[in-house]
Amino acid sequence: MIRVYINGAGKMGKLAARNVEQDPKLELVGIGQREDDLAANIKQTNAQVVVDFTTSTAAYDNTRTIIDAGVHPVIGTSGLLPEQITELQRQCREQQLGGIIAANFSISVVLMMQFAQQAARHLPHVEIIELHHDKKKDAPSGTAIKTATMIAQNRDAATTSPCHEVLAGARGATQDDIPIHSVRLPGLLAHQQIIFGSPGETLTLKHDTIDRQCFMPGVVLACKKVVNLNELVNGLEYIID
Repeated sequence: MIRVYINGAGKMGKLAARNVEQDPKLELVGIGQREDDLAANIKQTNAQVVVDFTTSTAAYDNTRTIIDAGVHPVIGTSGLLPEQITELQRQCREQQLGGIIAANFSISVVLMMQFAQQAARHLPHVEIIELHHDKKKDAPSGTAIKTATMIAQNRDAATTSPCHEVLAGARGATQDDIPIHSVRLPGLLAHQQIIFGSPGETLTLKHDTIDRQCFMPGVVLACKKVVNLNELVNGLEYIID
């Protein structure tokens, strides 16, 4: 059995703990609060994998602590900067230590991103709308940023719409020249639309999170797969068969 420690006792952390407990191949060895001594808890529980669901301000330091302990990180906390991810990947390579950073643990969301990559080869004009509950602090969401990055890999920049430049600053954030519109309202959980436009038509890819349980198969899968990796990957798509 793989010994798993959950760092963060919020809604996601508690739900992850219950799902880890229910899996016959995983053993929950502890669940900690943000203010706990993470390094000490890792040592005390002899964890092999640490799942982090804390805050964006703590994510980088927590991941470094996990790597320094020689334990596999599974990071579900958003807010890591690109240069921070690069540094964490370097540290994991030096130790040949497997880990994963996931902007979203929903397998359906990962499929939506992959479908968007395919569409971008034919429909380069695209915008993203992401909607979340009013308690979510970061905007745009990590999922939207990751989506834009994946689309940009398959998109011809020479054919982007000139109106993006004209209206810059009036349409929310941009990532890789792709506008992202963020909505934060009570009553929402997590939702995203990717809208492609072409003369005479549009194509919309849409995902709605109805319950946080949808993230749990991805979390459990990450805990199992990460022990067989020798690098830190950025995205659930790297471990989905």
